[in-house]
Amino acid sequence: MEKYPMKTVSVPKNIIWGGTRLKEEYNKEAPFERIAESWELTVRDDGMSVIENGPYAGMTLEEYLKSEPTACGESAKGEKFPLLVKFIDAGDDLSIQVHPDDAFAAENGGEGKTEMWYITDASSEASLIYGLRDGVDCKDFGEYVRDGKTADALRRVSVKKGETYFIPSGQIHAICRGVTLAEIQQNSNTTYRIYDYDRVGKDGKKRELHTDKALKVIKKYPDDEINAKRLKNDIGRRIICSSGEVLCDCIYFRVTKIASPAVLNVDRSSFASLLFLEADNASVSCGGETVNVVKGDHVFVPAGSGAVSVDGKAEFIVSEV
Repeated sequence: MEKYPMKTVSVPKNIIWGGTRLKEEYNKEAPFERIAESWELTVRDDGMSVIENGPYAGMTLEEYLKSEPTACGESAKGEKFPLLVKFIDAGDDLSIQVHPDDAFAAENGGEGKTEMWYITDASSEASLIYGLRDGVDCKDFGEYVRDGKTADALRRVSVKKGETYFIPSGQIHAICRGVTLAEIQQNSNTTYRIYDYDRVGKDGKKRELHTDKALKVIKKYPDDEINAKRLKNDIGRRIICSSGEVLCDCIYFRVTKIASPAVLNVDRSSFASLLFLEADNASVSCGGETVNVVKGDHVFVPAGSGAVSVDGKAEFIVSEV
């Protein structure tokens, strides 16, 4: 099987809080008016990446990886593909939520999830829910929820374009309206909703809450502990590009922001996921193949591809495991 830069077809998701910016600014298409999430790298039954270009155009990424198992890289342990990469556009507030860690998910069903956000744009009044406020611990939080005062226990932070937020499993959080971001996460779709503003889903019923499970997994992380988890690299990952800015380097993934022109070193240890935040007359080349890219595109580069050239004017984030 050949190794070359593979542009993937976006998988749009229609969720009630979605906005219009992914269509208007990121070249995303969907048969519905609003796109909440656009999954760019995904190997899941509920969303599957398809290769758009080159010899394997039309093949799913899962099919390709089964035929070329070394394409994931030596660091990708286990049978499940390790990452899910997406754009998110919050036209309205997302639910107050939390994700389980691997151990809790294994015992109670679902999948563990640690994630990070890179803010691609934000309105002047945009914010996030990011953990519990000072003076509230996990035990206290359960009382706030039972008393119907969930919002009073949460920390709200103002955000702006270019910021990075790390959300380890157990960290309560929510994206609020006016925020567009790139999300890199463990390959998981397990979310425990705590509060959802009494919104009604497509079936006419209030969306399900998972309060009991949520209260079992919530953790309160001090800021210094979150920063340590985000930037502590104990597994000796190589430098994929010496000119890049490391945004996150946790046990599940390393994410680097890079401006082109640039040359990446994609060796046998990991694949590289290239998510383009901006692109003007830009391209990605390796293995004798070149693919042109625009803002919003995603390119999967198999492990062992060697030197990968990104030419033209572009800003992109590279994820690896």
